[in-house]
Amino acid sequence: MEYVQERIATLHDLTGAAPDAPTGRSAVVVPMTDREYAGRAAERVLSTLADVDPERVVVALRAPPERVRPFREWLDGFDFDADLLWCNGPAVESLLADRGLEGDHGKGRDVWLALGVAAAGSEFVAVHDADAKSYAPTHVPRLLAPLAADYSFSKGYYARVENDRLYGRLYRLFVAPLLRSLDDAHDDPVLDYLDAFRYPLAGEFAMTADLARSVRAQPSWGLEIGTLGETFDRVGFEGSAQVDLDVHEHDHRAVSGSDGLSGMAEHVGAALFRVLEDQGVAVDYDAVRERYREVGAAMVDQYAADAGFNDLAFDRAAEREQVRTYADAISTPGPDRRLPAWTDAPLAADEVVAAAERALESAPDAADGVALDD
Repeated sequence: MEYVQERIATLHDLTGAAPDAPTGRSAVVVPMTDREYAGRAAERVLSTLADVDPERVVVALRAPPERVRPFREWLDGFDFDADLLWCNGPAVESLLADRGLEGDHGKGRDVWLALGVAAAGSEFVAVHDADAKSYAPTHVPRLLAPLAADYSFSKGYYARVENDRLYGRLYRLFVAPLLRSLDDAHDDPVLDYLDAFRYPLAGEFAMTADLARSVRAQPSWGLEIGTLGETFDRVGFEGSAQVDLDVHEHDHRAVSGSDGLSGMAEHVGAALFRVLEDQGVAVDYDAVRERYREVGAAMVDQYAADAGFNDLAFDRAAEREQVRTYADAISTPGPDRRLPAWTDAPLAADEVVAAAERALESAPDAADGVALDD
């Protein structure tokens, strides 16, 4: 057990106490894809969320047309009323294209849509994924509790340990050594801010509705890092907190492939370097890439020692290979594809709701022979 504070307020689970939280004044956003349909982790998350009883639940769904109606029927079986946003529904896509927001698709855009809808009707908004096998009824209240204590932003952190192994590879082997490498080369407050978060890639966070309406969003896997860049600008160290969510067991991804960790690293890296570009930090990418390889290799040795200390399995060669793979993601961020803050967006939340409802009404029945748990 430890109780070390970071540059931001760090709230530990020291006693198992249930903190006071504004749950009844909060909306919970849950981004999902059709692959979570009827999965055990998603079943646990949604069943537990019914016991948490927030003011509102907004499920941001990305799914092909033939899977939407069965998904909606499955969602209706839980003991709460959820607002279902079919984020890639034809009417929603048409609305966004009409307003010049067609851009990249992905989790970030889905969360951005849901944040606008949730913040329009609730004082606070919490966001969390639906793939946590270890989801507990304390998670949402813990995320929200700092907001009742005058913080504007709260992020979860946790250990990724499962099947007698260390996980959290994209953070451990890419983001953490990259931040350390950048900090070696630059003395800038934004790097201190990013490094103060113990798990900056956590999908669990909460913010005031005012803040939710004022942040820009990366449209894909760079959402979490991009959001931290926005909160640094708007509320800084003093307005930010992080909360202990214990140990998390999540779905795992392969390293290779566009949907694997290497593809995600490209989005995360681009989002991180966009944050630095916003703050005027001039990065020497070749030098940082070389330094990252050195730091990453040293951190693999540290993780190996930690795994051995805890009698966990550890594949040092595979982890070193991942460091070499992720180094390719260290490059200029490319075009700025961020979605605008809702305060500046060329559409309103009620238009998104109306378009999502039209999309749901037009969704076809599931195609013959299509199994939702393929």
